[in-house]
Amino acid sequence: MLEKIKVKDLMTKDVFTVDCEEATVFAFETLMKHKISAMPVVDEDGKMVGIVTATDLGHNLILDKYQYGTKVKSVMVKDVATISSEASIKDAITVMFDEAPGDSIINQLPVVDDGKLVGIISDGDVIKYFKKNLISKLIE
Repeated sequence: MLEKIKVKDLMTKDVFTVDCEEATVFAFETLMKHKISAMPVVDEDGKMVGIVTATDLGHNLILDKYQYGTKVKSVMVKDVATISSEASIKDAITVMFDEAPGDSIINQLPVVDDGKLVGIISDGDVIKYFKKNLISKLIE
């Protein structure tokens, strides 16, 4: 069943991104303002080159680890797991678990087709799908 559901059916298409030249404070403010946990980083051509997370930025800002004007490109995660919009939700869940460090999971998985960022799928998107389509049927 999960093989039939595509990432494109659950992903968010209007993705907040941040330019790699932006200051880390700006990126963190954007994450907080829109209540999102991660944001893809793009270069001047709009190509995804990394990702920043609210946890990483907030933690380091609180500890005063960044100098004034520290750019996103110097603190972003560069080795980012991605998935295609045509992949199945089963594949997305596998990537979220298998590509994460340690016992954690990837909360925000960028969706990339032909090298272009086309969306993002979160663990919350998957949970909402299960709640709406599976759990309610199990309870009936």
